[in-house]
Amino acid sequence: MLVYHSIVRDVRVRSGSAALGILSEVGQILLFFVIFYLMYTILGRSVAIRGDFFLYLLSGIFLLVIHMGALNAVRKAGSSVSPMMMHSPMSVILAIISGALATLFLQTIAIMIILFFVFIFRDGITIYNPKGIVAPLFFAWASGVSLGMVFRIAGTVAPGPFGIFSKFYLRAQMISSGKFMPAAYLPASMVAWFSWNPLFHTIDQMRLAVFINYTREITSMAYPIYFTMVCLVIGLMGDLWLRQFVTKSKHG
Repeated sequence: MLVYHSIVRDVRVRSGSAALGILSEVGQILLFFVIFYLMYTILGRSVAIRGDFFLYLLSGIFLLVIHMGALNAVRKAGSSVSPMMMHSPMSVILAIISGALATLFLQTIAIMIILFFVFIFRDGITIYNPKGIVAPLFFAWASGVSLGMVFRIAGTVAPGPFGIFSKFYLRAQMISSGKFMPAAYLPASMVAWFSWNPLFHTIDQMRLAVFINYTREITSMAYPIYFTMVCLVIGLMGDLWLRQFVTKSKHG
């Protein structure tokens, strides 16, 4: 019940109501879609997968938005020294969970709305392996949550440098996540440059599930899973250290 009320509060703080929050997420996704569609129109579609071009774009945009939204929500969650943490029911972990789940709720509803209208106006949607899209969607979100915890701790210790680094990371996702060019079409030398990115793997795995004719599997779901676990452990250990540091500073 406490988590539920924290999620509701987080949604209202962001946009005033759930409806406005969902509309905002829909607008963000559509803005990305328009930008990428224009870029493909200008540059050409020679690298696009054979199939529904709308699904090709949306499969990358959905995961990008979920990953970035989760990262930002957790990175900006209440710190150990914020006024909200002075209330006994509230805690840092609760703030992180509510922020991450509120983002997931808003973005999931926004994705469902967009897919509903795509289904209506494009005479249906064909997905090769519907069950296969669940894991990429979840770990695009989960990797954003775990990395957001790391960025949150690092930003507390050194807000200037890591504030710049987090912005650089989010900008780099526009290129290194594999939205523009499928992983199977990249030269081996370029794959090595992008394979560090968990979003690169989840987007490629998503397209393997969506398109029947995209079969060259050079990525793995194992990497984002391990990436999420490692960053989650680092984030939790960092938060524990930070709380002990703050406590010692108060009593020092």
